[in-house]
Amino acid sequence: MKILTAENWSRVRRLSGWTAVVVVGIIVVGMLGSLAWRIAHPPVSPLANEEDPRSTIQIEIVNASGRKGAGKQALDFYRKRGFDVVEISSSAERPSKSTVIDRLGDKQSALKVAAALEIADSLVVSGIDSMRFLRASVVLGADIDKLTAFTN
Repeated sequence: MKILTAENWSRVRRLSGWTAVVVVGIIVVGMLGSLAWRIAHPPVSPLANEEDPRSTIQIEIVNASGRKGAGKQALDFYRKRGFDVVEISSSAERPSKSTVIDRLGDKQSALKVAAALEIADSLVVSGIDSMRFLRASVVLGADIDKLTAFTN
């Protein structure tokens, strides 16, 4: 059994001091990384009008990917981010790219819906149909594995 002498105690204190510095350094680097990530990838607001908290963007999801359960997975993804998913359906058509269809002529809301799933702005198209009572339709295509909700 070793006896803790004054000299050994001094070494232990020095080591524990450096250990604390390393731990704090790792925490700081992690926090800075998180901040950098948030700056580069800000969260998408689910509101059509930022000044009206009741203006949640309502969407439908059409699973045209052919993957069973993809519509439900997209529903969970969008709801977790505050969007109001009012309907899920499937389609026999198999488009190569996922798209967002603007249903009310509110391109900004459709772009927010696309940005949340990381669908390119060029894949946001107009298909106005005010009888649907929603702002946008998300059509999941064959490129589903490249979308944010499906990369995990």
